[in-house]
Amino acid sequence: MQGKRALVTGGAGFIGSNLANALAEDNEVLALDDCYLGTPDNLDESVEFLEGSVLDDDLPTDVDVVFHIAALSSYAMHEDDPAQGARVNVEGFVNTVDQARQDGCETVVYASTSSIYGDRTDPSPEDMPVTVNTGYEASKLAREKYAEYFANHYEMSMAGMRFFSVYQGMEDGAEEHKGEYANLIAQFADDVANGRNPEIWGDGSQTRDFTHVDDIVRGLELAADHELSGVYNLGTGEQYSFDHLVSTLNDELGTDVEPVYEDNPIPEDVYVHDTMADATKIREATGWEPEISFEEGVRRVCSQYD
Repeated sequence: MQGKRALVTGGAGFIGSNLANALAEDNEVLALDDCYLGTPDNLDESVEFLEGSVLDDDLPTDVDVVFHIAALSSYAMHEDDPAQGARVNVEGFVNTVDQARQDGCETVVYASTSSIYGDRTDPSPEDMPVTVNTGYEASKLAREKYAEYFANHYEMSMAGMRFFSVYQGMEDGAEEHKGEYANLIAQFADDVANGRNPEIWGDGSQTRDFTHVDDIVRGLELAADHELSGVYNLGTGEQYSFDHLVSTLNDELGTDVEPVYEDNPIPEDVYVHDTMADATKIREATGWEPEISFEEGVRRVCSQYD
């Protein structure tokens, strides 16, 4: 990505702002956000911010590349209002991509989710059968199917990126204003650093493939550079339990703060207990490899509390 004009939807949120700021070093970047969970304070001055919704008419899609990151991105948001979840995540996606198509943009990279793999202690490849158990998962799988339509019918490059547990710190990661919707590592680190007991739903044995946002950003850029189509995992291929995360944070911060365990408000039959990526496909297509280990990522998150 160099010398291009790019639109990042959800561009003032956590992943979107990190992507927009990185792209703006060598490109003209527009960041569109409705400010529900994003804030323009996350953006560098070199990024042009536009307040608006992916449901709007006349979006600024006269660009070389659209990075569609905007979404209602939690289980609770979709269970509270499934219709609104579908409007934003599905209709908003189709609306944005179709306007881009009409404006002559042929390259779209969009956010999907690893949640559709369900519980996996083995690495999850993109070609494994998937089912959906939540409104959030349904909305992201619908995106993938509409992307397939745009790719097959209009010959657009449509790359869906299945993110695995993206994280960064509170103050340096555009997450502080998000509160309960901030990424788990940022929340737990802030709790431990300030002497609060991090709250774990369940027994702490659940695992995640924690992937640093800088690695995610590189994957998104590479997908655009290579004009990929299809779906691709972005994850490290490693998994760590919530208990191990809290222990590692305590070691890094020099603290001894115990977690508290609470009943999981998400039904057990739909809760994703374990995740781990198989990133072979994106590696073979672009050469992408995660560069930030779990230990290094935790160090970066904790460094703001020195």
